[in-house]
Amino acid sequence: MFYSIADLVEQASNYPTVAELMLATEEEMTGRTREEIYRLMERNLTVMEQSIEEGVAGVTSVTGLTGGDATKMNHYLASGNFMSGETILTAVRNAIAVNEVNAKMGLICATPTAGSAGVVPGVLMACREKLQLTRDQQLDFLFTAGAFGLVIANNASISGAEGGCQAEVGSASAMAAAALVAANGGSAHQSAQAVAITLKNMMGLICDPVAGLVEVPCVKRNALGSSQAFISADMALAGIESVIPPDEVVAAMYQVGRQMPSMFRETAEGGLAMTPTAQKLTKSIMG
Repeated sequence: MFYSIADLVEQASNYPTVAELMLATEEEMTGRTREEIYRLMERNLTVMEQSIEEGVAGVTSVTGLTGGDATKMNHYLASGNFMSGETILTAVRNAIAVNEVNAKMGLICATPTAGSAGVVPGVLMACREKLQLTRDQQLDFLFTAGAFGLVIANNASISGAEGGCQAEVGSASAMAAAALVAANGGSAHQSAQAVAITLKNMMGLICDPVAGLVEVPCVKRNALGSSQAFISADMALAGIESVIPPDEVVAAMYQVGRQMPSMFRETAEGGLAMTPTAQKLTKSIMG
């Protein structure tokens, strides 16, 4: 078991990959066999694929606040007339799709939470063709993301109610960035740097859901979080490092979350949730 990112990186040197370290940790912690763990992760991967497919096809939330944006992004991608890279925009589309399905009460895989469920699968499904990942390599992507997510959860938070959106979409983006580095042949150390780069940029991000629902601005934050993962991964793969060590960045995020007023931690009492438009929407939805 590893208790810090430094531990993770050090212990990973004894395994072929971070994913293998995470598998060994899961075997130790749960008592499950390797085959059982792979089978469970395969189920998660299948749900991720299905939620993206459903969201891209077009869904609308129960409230009507969100829906249809994944379809719009899909049409925009098909036009070829876009400013950003196709892979990043595909991740953005995928992330929106997952969170729109979540908003309609569909089946998604919380990675690490429902509110941040679009980032990791969004990034994975966007990069798998570019990197020609096999099915096992896609599962390894998820195990790698999980390894870094485990450290963040144990040393800081992955809960918006506890630490703001930095703890949800921020953590998800960091997990995806780390896994993306590994999928592209980077080292555990570089994955750790991608985590630090991501969390530093998202530090202080508040959780201010309109009407207290995981829709606005959550869906679009997942989209932007998925794009952040790619940039962080590329920076780390280029050899750029965080001046502040990854574990210290995680600790700082935790401290910021503790100091964040409750109005900015999923209570819908601050930020965008208190704008005039949001208040009108809240009254309309909640009666």
